[in-house]
Amino acid sequence: MNKTNESIDRAVTKALEKEIFVVTAAGNDGPGYGTIGSPGKNFGSVTVGATYNNLTSSLVATLEVNEKPYTVIPMVGSEKLPEPIEGEIIFGGYGKEQDLVGLNLTDSILLVERGSDVEGELLYFSIKEENSADAGAKALIVYNNEPGIFLGELTHEFVPEGYEPRIPVVSIDREEGLEIKEIIERENFASLNLFFNPDYVAHFSSRGPVSPFYIKPDLVAPGAYINTTQNNAGYNFTSGTSYAAPHVSGAAALIIQKNPEIHHHEIKSLLLTTVEPVSDAYGEEFSLNDAGVGRLNIARAIDATLIIQPPHFVVNLSSESTMSEHNFDLKSLDGSLENITVKFEGPDFIQFSNFIEENVLKIRMKVIGQEYGDYQGKLIVNQNDVFYTVPFLLHYTEGSISTKQDNGKLSFDVKYPESWSFAKIIVTNSKDGSSETTSVTPEKIGYLDVYENGEYWIETKIRVDEKSFDAFEIVQVDSVPPGKTKPMELFDLPEKQIGIIAVIVIAIGVIGLKISRKTKSIEL
Repeated sequence: MNKTNESIDRAVTKALEKEIFVVTAAGNDGPGYGTIGSPGKNFGSVTVGATYNNLTSSLVATLEVNEKPYTVIPMVGSEKLPEPIEGEIIFGGYGKEQDLVGLNLTDSILLVERGSDVEGELLYFSIKEENSADAGAKALIVYNNEPGIFLGELTHEFVPEGYEPRIPVVSIDREEGLEIKEIIERENFASLNLFFNPDYVAHFSSRGPVSPFYIKPDLVAPGAYINTTQNNAGYNFTSGTSYAAPHVSGAAALIIQKNPEIHHHEIKSLLLTTVEPVSDAYGEEFSLNDAGVGRLNIARAIDATLIIQPPHFVVNLSSESTMSEHNFDLKSLDGSLENITVKFEGPDFIQFSNFIEENVLKIRMKVIGQEYGDYQGKLIVNQNDVFYTVPFLLHYTEGSISTKQDNGKLSFDVKYPESWSFAKIIVTNSKDGSSETTSVTPEKIGYLDVYENGEYWIETKIRVDEKSFDAFEIVQVDSVPPGKTKPMELFDLPEKQIGIIAVIVIAIGVIGLKISRKTKSIEL
């Protein structure tokens, strides 16, 4: 989960430098946030999360207890409900027959724990379902007996012949299950619904963020219950982001077939700006951290003729800097850049304007007021009734960081409306992801050397009393003089090599000591 492999990341970066289009799977460590690791975290690759496949395998569920929503997953074998089930939740131990004796479960929703309190006992979900239905429950919720959520199956090879589930069954995270168990002792009303939603992001799909300076995953594609080839020359239904990523690779191949001279960043633009929006079980569009820009639409990507660079972007504004300007390179595959209009969808406190000059779309965003926080929005670019979506992430911070440069030496000015004591500054080279850290105080200026020109991401943690506040800036460094190189330091070496050097130094010291003592004894 969220692991970094520098060798893999370097390989992806080198491939991108050689104009190779790189698709990476987001990983299967969801639904928690910040769970994308290498190589999916690479800035330049196209990172793909997973959605459900189609209507036959896209059953999703919602649960609200006392009007608070909880994340639940339908078990395989449950069916769509004609309408939500509403009623009282009752806790029923592990769902054994003896656990339910004496409980009035008629028309209730039953909550039970996964597994059994008897070591080695196999208490299948089908047994829990059958016991619950026999006792009169309308639905069953099974919370995990270990951290995390899980996908359960009611129908499997060990069920008795003729078994058919009679009530819907869903699984829930252990922490949320225990929370429900506690709150239903005070107030108790729940609503459970199961319905089809083909673009629902799979629970296992790893989520962002990876960095405050770019969006991951880039997009999502079908990756749950994919009927695919197996080692035995057969087929089977399999799930994972590793089955979502090939959909994007195949789409890229079709685009290259149609446009043999196209560049890898242009392929990325066509794929990302032509996606379909993805909504959760409540009809709300998934966040950028969940689904990236949306779900792959191969037909739209292949038919698209307008390339927009970049296909998504991040805006950093603060109390000291309330306006931001961004340029987008436009390229037409059919030679026409006429009849282009831009619509802004985002927070009401943002003033937006735009114009097109030759082949560049120029936009300006200005914030009004002090509604600090992180926000999402999108630009809808329309050319002849063909629509392209360019999402953005806005950081609007109360504190600010500004950077000056002189011969590749960066200096930083941190500001915050209240008294602050300390700020940690992380400078990241966007080319390879390498970072350096420094610190500043109100009395001390921070400096940092960089050794190549390019784009750098500046992230600041400002300490105010016992709290920490963010500030961000993107800097284009162009002042590094030719020939400036980073001095070789011991601490630049890999940990293993440092250890070897340390052993050698210690050995030399010990040997030297022995020689010294031996020489002294001879002299005496």
